[in-house]
Amino acid sequence: MPLQYEGILAEYESTHRAATVFDTSHMGEFLIEGDHQEIGLDRLVTCSIEDMPLRTCRYGMVLNEQGGIVDDLIVFRLEKAKWFIVVNGTTTDKDAQHFRKYLKNKMAFHNISSELGKLDIQGPLSREILKSFIKNIEKLDYYTFNEFELLGERAIISRTGYTGELGYEIYFPWNKTVQLWEVIFQDRRVKPAGLGARDILRLEMGYSLYGHELNESISPLEAGLSKFVDLKKDFVGREALLKRQAQGVSRKIICFISETRRSPRSEQKIYDTQDVEIGSVTSGTFSPSLKRGLGMGYVNNVGVALGQKILFGDATNKFPAEVTTRPFYKEGSLKT
Repeated sequence: MPLQYEGILAEYESTHRAATVFDTSHMGEFLIEGDHQEIGLDRLVTCSIEDMPLRTCRYGMVLNEQGGIVDDLIVFRLEKAKWFIVVNGTTTDKDAQHFRKYLKNKMAFHNISSELGKLDIQGPLSREILKSFIKNIEKLDYYTFNEFELLGERAIISRTGYTGELGYEIYFPWNKTVQLWEVIFQDRRVKPAGLGARDILRLEMGYSLYGHELNESISPLEAGLSKFVDLKKDFVGREALLKRQAQGVSRKIICFISETRRSPRSEQKIYDTQDVEIGSVTSGTFSPSLKRGLGMGYVNNVGVALGQKILFGDATNKFPAEVTTRPFYKEGSLKT
């Protein structure tokens, strides 16, 4: 995926007003066959998958023994004992090693990343556009998926999204993905979009990005992702999380919005109003919709509360901001 096509701002606006397509074929996909308990899949992921209905998706993480996040992912339940896992592109090889290490039956695991392309159509018109050539796409609810006939192939299409707008992810045979790309763009309402627009959109939603807000030294407790962790079941890293929970975490993630158009930048420092350094920025951008800078970061002072004033920047230049909740952008069509 390039940084931009027509331009970051134009692609951002097209996503919010019409529809764009992001080529996310770099993402990793695993196919796992077998009972989730017997093969050890349930012990690998933090989210509960025992009660997942067929054709639904669920967000979760895989952890190391210390409770750090190896990766965040989405689990798809294809059949009672057949699973499709989507992981981040930069961590695919590491994730595959992790799965092979902990799964009881190594033959149950298949890394099919090189076999699939992935195109994400995002925006309030995405459903209307796909309806013109994909039958019954309108029946997909949020965080569900199904298999559809598309250009003579069977495609998995899900409805999760990361832009705050209605959107669909199409998993398609690698050698046919260019053809699918061309078919989608026969509709002139659709524009291609790149990494620049994607990063603004995901930040407006307050979504964490692996390598920025998430890594192997950060736990879900610190990352504000506890609701995606089922501590009632056994999983790799659970004991470490319980210990951290009992001791109390020493840092936590915050979202903050600048009082001006000034945008935070990754690795800038976060200060309290007394100029005491309390953390650092992990991601930041200017929001074209909110007309203000916004950011995410970790603070060591876990007493930092919603509505609290902070500063971001460096020793020479500091800019005022306020701690707020996520998402920043609340006007999208995500669940319509």
